[in-house]
Amino acid sequence: MSLPPALRALVRDELAEVEAYAPHEGSFEVRLDANEAPDLLSRDARARLASAAVEHGMARYPDARARALKDALARRAGARPDELLVGVGSDEVIALLLSALDRPRKKGQPPAIVTCTPTFVMYRVSAKVRGYVVVEVPLDAAWRPSLPSLLHAVEMVDPNLVFVASPNNPTGTTMARDDVLALARAAKGALVVIDEAYAPFAGASLGDLFGAAPNLAFLGTLSKIGLAALRVGWLRAHPELIAELDKVRQPYNVPAVTQRMATVALTELSAELDAVVRVVREERARLSLELERMGHAVTPSAANFLWVKPARPATEVFAALAERGVLVRAFPQRGGRVAAQLRITVGTPGENDRLLAAMARCGG
Repeated sequence: MSLPPALRALVRDELAEVEAYAPHEGSFEVRLDANEAPDLLSRDARARLASAAVEHGMARYPDARARALKDALARRAGARPDELLVGVGSDEVIALLLSALDRPRKKGQPPAIVTCTPTFVMYRVSAKVRGYVVVEVPLDAAWRPSLPSLLHAVEMVDPNLVFVASPNNPTGTTMARDDVLALARAAKGALVVIDEAYAPFAGASLGDLFGAAPNLAFLGTLSKIGLAALRVGWLRAHPELIAELDKVRQPYNVPAVTQRMATVALTELSAELDAVVRVVREERARLSLELERMGHAVTPSAANFLWVKPARPATEVFAALAERGVLVRAFPQRGGRVAAQLRITVGTPGENDRLLAAMARCGG
């Protein structure tokens, strides 16, 4: 059924350029496509989270300021609570940034962002649907952010925001510390947002650069370390900017159940979260080595996934794995060198064994 013309006239033209996010459908015994952490929490940890979910009942609104959760996040990130904005996943935080910082640079011209490609798709999608100009800078030959190209884009576009994921999704590569500082200092009129969703797997964070430039901010999430179902993301930025962004945030945006469970996970169960990260890093090294032994090209990864160029065409390997009950991520619609790649999430040791066996059987 077509949309009535009067309603169609209300829809932003930019929506024609994007598609709604839709995960891969179907039943697979092993899902290694979404960069979720493997399900490794102990039985005791699960029980504690379940009890936390029901401790305070359901009749009252959540804490609108998420104070306990901010305190727990601040301790883990080495931050102050007033430097943090908490949202329903980092997706909501990105949307809040784009909603609050959309003042046009020049009269009659829309605001702009600069980001990389390929990278996390929600920078582009969330900006497009809000009327931003999106300038995407290709990664270099090693799949890393190119500082010269980013600096050139910043000079040409004069963006409101710059988004760089480090480690980057889908490539697992990082941006050098000196390059982050150089970018922030060159883009003085923009907020430079470093997305550290996968930083726990990198062994080091760029977060200690906070304060080195007033326009440097950092995104984080709990989704990649075993708590994807809770949908907790946050931004660390200058406290006065956080106060302004808080005006855009919907009241009670983070549910009470999520706040309580996440707080318990970050405090009482922090050792369990650290253990998940440790296992993933060990399994990442094992998977990388075994895939390379099979003849596949694996980009060194600092994330919880591998960026793999298989020995056979990626679409063929993807289909062969799917037939064997193993789902990974392919990018045929992207074209170019990205279409030749697979992104493979690191799973449990057993899931990774299934992947390797399937790769060996399909000759991929």
